[in-house]
Amino acid sequence: MRAWVLLVAGMGLFGQTPLTLAEAQRLALQNHPGLEAARLGAAVAGEKVLQNEAARMPFATANVTGAGAPTGDRVAAGGLNNPVIYSRLAMGVTVSQMVADFGRTSQLVAGAKLATEAEKARVRVTQADILMNVQRAYFATLRARAVVGIAESTVAARQLLVDQVTALVNAQLKSGLDLSFASTNLAEGRLLLSTAMNEYQSAQALLSEAMGYGDARLFMLAEEPMPAAETMAREALTAEALRDRPELVAGRLDTDAGRRLVLAENALKYPSIAAVATAGVLPAHVRNLGSNYVAAGVNVSLPFLNGGLYKSRQREAELRVSQGERRVKQLENAVARDVAMAMLDVTTARERIGLTEQLIAQAGKALELAQSRYELGLSSIVELSQAQLAKTGAEIQHATARYEYQLRRAVLDYRAGRY
Repeated sequence: MRAWVLLVAGMGLFGQTPLTLAEAQRLALQNHPGLEAARLGAAVAGEKVLQNEAARMPFATANVTGAGAPTGDRVAAGGLNNPVIYSRLAMGVTVSQMVADFGRTSQLVAGAKLATEAEKARVRVTQADILMNVQRAYFATLRARAVVGIAESTVAARQLLVDQVTALVNAQLKSGLDLSFASTNLAEGRLLLSTAMNEYQSAQALLSEAMGYGDARLFMLAEEPMPAAETMAREALTAEALRDRPELVAGRLDTDAGRRLVLAENALKYPSIAAVATAGVLPAHVRNLGSNYVAAGVNVSLPFLNGGLYKSRQREAELRVSQGERRVKQLENAVARDVAMAMLDVTTARERIGLTEQLIAQAGKALELAQSRYELGLSSIVELSQAQLAKTGAEIQHATARYEYQLRRAVLDYRAGRY
């Protein structure tokens, strides 16, 4: 275990409290910049609600106007009227209040609220992706650590064999060919250990990135308990996914927001009514003008000719709604497929654990038999080497199967929309 101890010591992991999966996920949700970016996107969408609601509020402008012109001058070109220009300096305020627009503003506000909820659902999508990536990296790191341990044991066993064969060669009980085979196997074991240690450090780097850290950090991870084998009905799990998957929730909300926009665009063909009031003072003016002014009125705007603009806008909104409905349906089909495939993966991964346990037991018996036959001179070192290789491969497959099962269970929860 010397290389493994050196690796752990080099990482500074002695004395550290093991990091659990739950703690790793908590840190990821706290640190990950992608989640903060998604939340900011939802906040941006929320501002659209306020922008649309502003149409219901009074709109006031303050003006300062100064003009000078010879007496009796009029604007005679560029318009259909000839207003008189009076020399004056005036200051005033104009207030406009929308009275009715046949529901256009209400529909725009409702649509903006639905779009904001859709962005909040996309925050959940980002959160689920982060949690899934943390679990993927976490179990990959545990697997890499297990493989390092297996490689350490392999090197130790093959070193022992080399020592034994060396002693037998010195006693002229075995040939130098046996020592050559044993040394080659030891070199292969050391290569396996080197590769495993590199994969372990790479897995740590991936885990650091998944947790939102900009630098590669090293963690001492705690083992996670194996999930209990439970019978899950595919239909119930699919229904849960279709109801709760945040991608689907966001898609449906976007479609509902699009329907509101259709109604808002349709309202453009109706009149809009606004009350207008203005008041001001004239500190300097010609005799024809008073010292102040005040006026109020109602403005009714009825569009009746716009080159088909409003009709086209409504049609565009309707097409986008139809497009959104098709995309939601496509996503529902993909979600149902993902759930079915995730359930199959869980079943296969669970079966692989049992099969690899049997493989380890058989490989262990074969190694014991090969060791005994070699010591009695009934077989060559090639047979013993093959048995050692089979035992190491079985142990790696078993470690892979254990963590793959845990990962597949996590993927199934992710596909069902439980994050």
